[in-house]
Amino acid sequence: MPATYQGTLFRPVGDPIINLRPEDPLTTEDQLSRLNHLAALNNLDLQSYPTNSELKARIASYELAYRMQGCAPEAVDFSKESDLVRKLYGLDVPVTAPFGRQCLIARRLVERGVRFVQLYHGGLGNQDYDTWDAHRNIKENHTQHAAEVDRPIAGMLEDLNRLGLLETTLVLWQAEFGRMPISQRGLGRDHNPGAMTIWMAGAKINGGQVIGATDEFGYKAALEPHSIHDLHATILNLLGMDHTRLTYLFNGRQMRLTDVYGSPIPQIVS
Repeated sequence: MPATYQGTLFRPVGDPIINLRPEDPLTTEDQLSRLNHLAALNNLDLQSYPTNSELKARIASYELAYRMQGCAPEAVDFSKESDLVRKLYGLDVPVTAPFGRQCLIARRLVERGVRFVQLYHGGLGNQDYDTWDAHRNIKENHTQHAAEVDRPIAGMLEDLNRLGLLETTLVLWQAEFGRMPISQRGLGRDHNPGAMTIWMAGAKINGGQVIGATDEFGYKAALEPHSIHDLHATILNLLGMDHTRLTYLFNGRQMRLTDVYGSPIPQIVS
């Protein structure tokens, strides 16, 4: 017997998502009719080609996207958050409000079961000052960025802990590069791939540790150096996965998410 598509039919999830023109909105009923008709056509195709796993995967991804669109408005609605929470994230101060909103959204997503959330700061192209490499005036640049992110990050950690979510949530902060001890035109610093600072919190990590150090010039990691593979192995370990057993076949050999390297950092996973 041919396979039958068992995908979920679309149901109303709120306001219409798609507008054809501002003066001619697509109603929820119209949108659902079109989507269910599409699901029926997909079902016919799967009956003809029951082994087409790529079609099944694409259908599932579209359905997931639709459900996510329906849930997103509630997840990013701050109207029910208290003034105390808003202040905790720095939403009451212009300099911290933009990144504070990102951190509050992150907490709300984690609270609703989202398993991976990534926040970006800087390099967004929508600020009127240097937000990227700090090759110019590093003191002014880093002072500005520290003021923007310090309070929201602290507020997010405090809020996750208040809600009992910090023990089961790994929070990792990492910049794009470390910084050279060498100045560029006396103002900035060049990229440094040989020494970087990363901090972690939550996930029952034993906090208050400083692991490793650079040489006296801040040029290379000298004391207890760890590779990016070690970091990835550590993250997977904290998520309950053994990176040596989590493999996939690629180009004829079993590969790991840490390539073929890496060991969990003992001070973090012990």
